[in-house]
Amino acid sequence: MTMAEDEAALVARAKEDPEAFGKLYELHVERIYNYAYYRTGNVHDAEDLTSRTFYRALRSIDRYQDQGVPFSAWLYRIAHNLVANWHRDRSRRKVVILDELIAASEGHANPESIAELNADGRFLYEMIRRLQPDRQQLLLLKFSEGLSNAEIGQIMGRSEGAIKSLYHRTLITLRNEILRERNKRVTQQDAEDA
Repeated sequence: MTMAEDEAALVARAKEDPEAFGKLYELHVERIYNYAYYRTGNVHDAEDLTSRTFYRALRSIDRYQDQGVPFSAWLYRIAHNLVANWHRDRSRRKVVILDELIAASEGHANPESIAELNADGRFLYEMIRRLQPDRQQLLLLKFSEGLSNAEIGQIMGRSEGAIKSLYHRTLITLRNEILRERNKRVTQQDAEDA
């Protein structure tokens, strides 16, 4: 029996047995949390969205139908919709919690290197946030979750070839945006220094 067959059997059991749903939760909670965290940048909101994702999944498990894609694709779609609603309901500013900055800085040699890493991270985050939502989701699933193009295609409802093409176009767009923004900042700095 393959892992997919095991999961399909677990999903079928979860429709009748809440304990089986608990096993599905254990299998997928970390990945769904990571997805929510990288889309919100906030531990508390990611925890809330993860909880709401699994609550909705539990409420709707009896209507779930296996369509040949992993159960996780269904969970990611629920999480994606909740995150999209979260962004609509809140401002686009990233909330930075002091505890997270302290935790991220542990192990770095000096405050200057910490500041540089944070600035680079914020810059890249800002550039990615400018991309269209489907491109943001693609990068998140590719780099944060480490999913293959085929898995991403299942989650996003596209073919593997379409994901490869979107990935290529996304990287070109991101590179061009980064170069454009850096040139703009250098020009502004030169004007200020003059």
